[in-house]
Amino acid sequence: MKNTISIECPVELLLSLHINIEDFGELIKNQSAISLFKEGKISSGMAAQWLNIPRVTFLFKAMASGAVLLENSQDDFNRETSLL
Repeated sequence: MKNTISIECPVELLLSLHINIEDFGELIKNQSAISLFKEGKISSGMAAQWLNIPRVTFLFKAMASGAVLLENSQDDFNRETSLL
């Protein structure tokens, strides 16, 4: 089941960004997925599924936006190597 969220957006914002409403919606969706991932609220797999892109592609986008994938902690190491 899919849900749709509606937000108000002044036309001046679209004009200043030089994008149409559809592209603005995609921008908000991408930024939201990355932010939720960076905050640890959703997994990279869930974010990738939401954006309908491969997980690796999402991880590259997230890293380009400053996401830290591993903090070099023992917990991170154990979690990542348990998948091998």
